[in-house]
Amino acid sequence: MRVVLAEDLFLLRDGLIRTLQEHGCEVVAVDNGPSLLRALLEEGDAAPDAAVVDVRLPPTFTDEGLQAALEARRRRPGLPVLILSQYVDQLYANELLAGGEGGVGYLLKDRVTHTGQFIDAVRRVAAGGTVMDPQVIARLLSRSDARGTIGGLTQRERDVLELMAEGRSNAAIAAGLHISESAVAKHTASIFTKLRIHPSADDNRRVLAVLAYLKR
Repeated sequence: MRVVLAEDLFLLRDGLIRTLQEHGCEVVAVDNGPSLLRALLEEGDAAPDAAVVDVRLPPTFTDEGLQAALEARRRRPGLPVLILSQYVDQLYANELLAGGEGGVGYLLKDRVTHTGQFIDAVRRVAAGGTVMDPQVIARLLSRSDARGTIGGLTQRERDVLELMAEGRSNAAIAAGLHISESAVAKHTASIFTKLRIHPSADDNRRVLAVLAYLKR
């Protein structure tokens, strides 16, 4: 798997390169927005399978990394992008999810606690899935709830929804909430009915549909 890594801090970038390479990834590392966009738009054998992107990159140190990733996704729809940031920013999450397609993630740097968690997130996003940090999900849920979009959900349905948005399977949700898989299925069906979202057997599309609804 070919991964474009955009991170301007040398020590962190070096550590991420080593981690990705140790798990069989070919890494193209950049440290600024313009270089990131060029790397993401490479063709043929040089085309990336996924990108791991810091939001704030030179030259502006604002949202240069995110904007380069979004522009690349506009030109190459579905390009897998995992944002790795120090900040929970609802606007950034909304922009990332706005395309309604898979292959997106938003993790907080200080909450990635072990190598396996990071590599799993990269692989899941590269495969077209969605990975969202619980704090980002909570911010989206809080905003949506304030607008009345999920006010009809029970607390248990909210718990299931948050775990769904993290990309968990029904079995993982059941284990996390100490309920049966059949109960998870019933809660899931109820969530989609209340949110007027057609249920799908595809976990990734299911997560994306929920997040797309919540970000409106």
